[in-house]
Amino acid sequence: MDESNDLALGDYHRFARAALGELGAELVTACDIGPGTRVLDIGTGTGHVALAAALSGAEVVTVDTDVDNCTACRAEALRREVDLEWARADAQDLPFPDSSFDIVVSSGSATFLPAHQDVADELLRVTRPGGVIGMTCWTRRSWICEILATLAHYDPPAADALPARLWSSKEHLLWLFGDRIADLDLTAHGFRRTAPTPAQFIEFFETAFDPILTAFTAMADHPERAAALHTDLLDLADRRNLAEPDRPAEYLFEYVVLTATAAT
Repeated sequence: MDESNDLALGDYHRFARAALGELGAELVTACDIGPGTRVLDIGTGTGHVALAAALSGAEVVTVDTDVDNCTACRAEALRREVDLEWARADAQDLPFPDSSFDIVVSSGSATFLPAHQDVADELLRVTRPGGVIGMTCWTRRSWICEILATLAHYDPPAADALPARLWSSKEHLLWLFGDRIADLDLTAHGFRRTAPTPAQFIEFFETAFDPILTAFTAMADHPERAAALHTDLLDLADRRNLAEPDRPAEYLFEYVVLTATAAT
């Protein structure tokens, strides 16, 4: 099977490589990242945005709450001989002065945090006036948001937590940013990923996608709940399979690329 569609892998680095496509390069292009720009990449993980930005000639600072997720990025940066600055941080509380960066980006990760207003406030705070905020945001129809909705039945979020899919809504973004941005653009994108069967597609996610791994870990003492979640995920994969009969299972990953200019 083509590596770009190979979802029979098994760790977060391979998940990012197999499932996230060219999101990093797309975000770098959308934000016009290049030489002379100082960039903050929030939720760096395996570095598909940070590395693309650094290779374009930008000065890049990376932040992530889990340094283990960045191991592959560090190794790849060393192999490609690019310099990255590293920090442990949460998008809801960034350890940088106001107006520190020309461009602030996040590919998905910041949208998973429950306090959307706190995230938006921090993104704007550390972006210089006239600077750019860029994000990739999964839509309601995306396979990623379908999984998150299924998991919410087993671990309901806090009453005031907002779902990640709202970041793809222009109305929601205008509510978050208000008149603190000068312009806002949302460009729709999407791709599909395949696996031999729906069951094998779910097997990949159950061994590589952190929200599912976290849910199963929390159910370690409740095997009946873990079994029920597994059954629900299999049912979801059967229902959302877009392929024709007798073809490999196929799933939609739909997202928007968000760019906003901080008001001057």
